[in-house]
Amino acid sequence: MTVTVRFAPSPTGKLHVGNARAAVLNWLFAHKEGGRFVLRLDDTDRERSTAEFAEVIGTDLAWLGLTHDAYARQSDRFPLYEEAAAKLKAAGRLYPAYETADELERRRMRQRARGLPPVYDRAALALSDDDRARLEGEGRKPHWRFKLNQTSVAWHDLVRGEVSIDTATVSDPVLIREDGQFLYTLPSVVDDIDLKISHVIRGEDHVVNTAAQIEIFEALGGPIPIFAHYPMIVGADGEKLSKRLGSLSLESLRADGIDPMAVNALLAKIGTSDPIEARRTLGELAAEFAFERISHAPARLDPDDLKRLSTKLLHLKPFEEVAPDLAALGVGGGAVFWTAIHDNLETLDQAVDWWRIVAEPQDPTISGDPVLLAGARLLPEGDLTEATWQPWTKAIGAATGLKGKDLFFPLRLALTGREHGPEMKKLIPLMGRTRVLARLRGERA
Repeated sequence: MTVTVRFAPSPTGKLHVGNARAAVLNWLFAHKEGGRFVLRLDDTDRERSTAEFAEVIGTDLAWLGLTHDAYARQSDRFPLYEEAAAKLKAAGRLYPAYETADELERRRMRQRARGLPPVYDRAALALSDDDRARLEGEGRKPHWRFKLNQTSVAWHDLVRGEVSIDTATVSDPVLIREDGQFLYTLPSVVDDIDLKISHVIRGEDHVVNTAAQIEIFEALGGPIPIFAHYPMIVGADGEKLSKRLGSLSLESLRADGIDPMAVNALLAKIGTSDPIEARRTLGELAAEFAFERISHAPARLDPDDLKRLSTKLLHLKPFEEVAPDLAALGVGGGAVFWTAIHDNLETLDQAVDWWRIVAEPQDPTISGDPVLLAGARLLPEGDLTEATWQPWTKAIGAATGLKGKDLFFPLRLALTGREHGPEMKKLIPLMGRTRVLARLRGERA
């Protein structure tokens, strides 16, 4: 069997860490097993699906490095769904129902008041041909429900273990709306059969759906894939992420300078028995992937972990890897500059500020300090190198009687305008003697 998985987002919004986790886990499993990763856009919702959101999804996946082996859009596949619906109708498994949304809600309220589960009572199955003709004569159009077997549906879940759901406790799902629009469930099953999906890896909020979908697989005569339902992501405090997902969209993370491999590593490791550590490649993450490491408890996402991973990955990057991005930011200095400053960056765009500090005129932050006056007087002739710093500052200390913070703080502030930053011995060669001398004298340079 060739492992084939699918990531099936709806192009009705932007990807966030919650649905990106599905993409990451599916991709890692497929690549570990030498299988295929299918990108399928579940765009049957005509009102909310847009080409713009579809494009954003493609951009986000490319940013993460999650390449796909096949691509499909449900909006191109309606004839397959029509054929499947006809087959289910002919088998008596898809039946018309005429209740309005308000009528169904009132019925559910009555059931709850009586202490009963709000499960559809299958009243539509008792309608005669005359009843249906009368309702349609009143202008009602049917929605179509799949008739469940109302038996126990069991499967071995790669994350949850043995799962069993009695479909008598579940409402017959609506597969087709009154306007003829297919809802998620039927197209998903039809596509999984047609695209030969071997494994369905998704969040545990789909567990109940799986029981109904297994019955639809059986009714259509298709092979049933292997399922894996992982726990949902919550915040570090255990609360749902729903109110915070805007700030955790992939688009916003990209704009904030978060490294894509930090996102991949975090989403691969949260909620598992593995430590959350930086990984340089998707291949490393794929080699480490295992369903048995995924906990049954909700996965707690701390944005600080994401920032920490991103920063660590940035510090590990060689100059050759970041050179094109630095050039695009207008940062020069080559490998020497990158080596000097990279350990002090949290995001790559912060390199711009340090390049301006070493290469562009800066207004004086401090002047007239005895340390600076001595520094200007004792600054060696000729080119400055890393070896300049130690004997120079030692001479300044001897001349002023100062040491520690009293010695080094005025120098750093005068030369960089910052209280903290990269090692000064690495910065002064980049600034050059003329600029260093001018800044020690309190001049704009």
